[in-house]
Amino acid sequence: MGRLLVTADLHGSLSTWLTVKALMKKGDSLAVAGDLFDTRYGHYGHPDFQPDQIRSDLAGLDHPLHYVYGNCDVENYFPGYDSQKTFRAFGKEIFIHHGHRMVPEDCRADIIIQGHTHLCHLEKKGETIFMNPGSMTAPRNSLPSYGWIDDTSACIVELKTGKPLASIPFD
Repeated sequence: MGRLLVTADLHGSLSTWLTVKALMKKGDSLAVAGDLFDTRYGHYGHPDFQPDQIRSDLAGLDHPLHYVYGNCDVENYFPGYDSQKTFRAFGKEIFIHHGHRMVPEDCRADIIIQGHTHLCHLEKKGETIFMNPGSMTAPRNSLPSYGWIDDTSACIVELKTGKPLASIPFD
């Protein structure tokens, strides 16, 4: 298995979606912590707002997808998913949700991924790693970012430079 690219809050931006696809290599997986399409409030009429094209591209995606709905996604636009998901990768239990709702109290994941704030964040509390990849489309701190998880660590990467902003190694 390659790496797990972690992103959120694309909000229907085709240019951002094409960037996400370009970042992935053979063997990588993709985790999207909500607001991929933004068909609830989207910027209809803006030339980069292309949720239909993104949805079409997903049908031919050659990478495993871990996707959850965000508060701006309409579930029947891309059915078959949920607002939260737990999966295993790299020997870790990973819980992904958008972040506009609380993490369930019984969640015992090794890594908790969320989006929603458009601000990147990576922190370890006790034995749990908390990751927010920020947003490549509309970061609230003018720092477009995304995350990677592999078999050795979790990290946040600045989109423009490709340099890590934060990293937490697995013990």
